[in-house]
Amino acid sequence: MANLQVKGMDDNLYRALGARARRNNRSISQEVVTLIQEGLSRPEEDPAKATRELLKLAGTWKDSRSAEEIADSIRKARRFSSRREKMLRVFD
Repeated sequence: MANLQVKGMDDNLYRALGARARRNNRSISQEVVTLIQEGLSRPEEDPAKATRELLKLAGTWKDSRSAEEIADSIRKARRFSSRREKMLRVFD
């Protein structure tokens, strides 16, 4: 079996990885292998397909508001939970 060494990992990321490993009753090494397996088992997405799908939607909706009014409405509706804020700080 091959070995893999990861250098330069951020301390916050390492702590998050350790916490995840503990929740799953795994060692950090086992957790990393599991995450890699899960990531590689997902089918690769075609970015061009996603772009084509979004372009099909462009201009298909009707709204009497201006683009700025719509953007303001979206901004006002956003809610940030403390959990999400903690998650975002993992990668600071």
